[in-house]
Amino acid sequence: MTEYVVGSNCHIDDGVQLGHSYDRFGEPTVIGDRATIRSGTIIYASATVGEKLVTGHGVLIRERTSIGDDVLVGTSTTIDGYTTIGSHVSLQTGVYIPAETEIGNRVFLGPHAVLTNDPYPVRNGDDRELNGPTIENGVTVGANATILPEVTIGEDAFVAAGSVVTDHVPPRTLAIGTPAKHLALPPELQGGNLIA
Repeated sequence: MTEYVVGSNCHIDDGVQLGHSYDRFGEPTVIGDRATIRSGTIIYASATVGEKLVTGHGVLIRERTSIGDDVLVGTSTTIDGYTTIGSHVSLQTGVYIPAETEIGNRVFLGPHAVLTNDPYPVRNGDDRELNGPTIENGVTVGANATILPEVTIGEDAFVAAGSVVTDHVPPRTLAIGTPAKHLALPPELQGGNLIA
């Protein structure tokens, strides 16, 4: 049985673990062509990654995660599984993505952005359903912003650094403050992300 499948022209540092917990999930980790995976990265079994993945050091990608092409996962970023991430995505240092999250294409999450999936941590028992946020195509989330569970950030919206987003953000809107207020997107922030 194969714990992982790696495409061509990949660079994988010493100290990387691919196919972690294979016995538990029974499906290999799949890494596309031209990946660069740095030391300390752990990618669980049943995770599937497209072409040109680049990780920083100490990245954790948990089970049943699907990642598209040309994705940067910054140092010390955690993706907690059962998550879908599109293509041309940049996750900067220290980003946290919980299970049951959906992220579209051309998304930028700034350093230490935190997404959440549990509205009442350790208060209502273990049988509640966890649902992360949905981050649509072209969204930018600034450094240290927090996005609460089940919130949708609309296409090409911009979440300012340090904001706490408690409600859905309409497409092409600026969310700023704590709790975040929705404002018209200034002209200098219009046009979507140029991640290619």
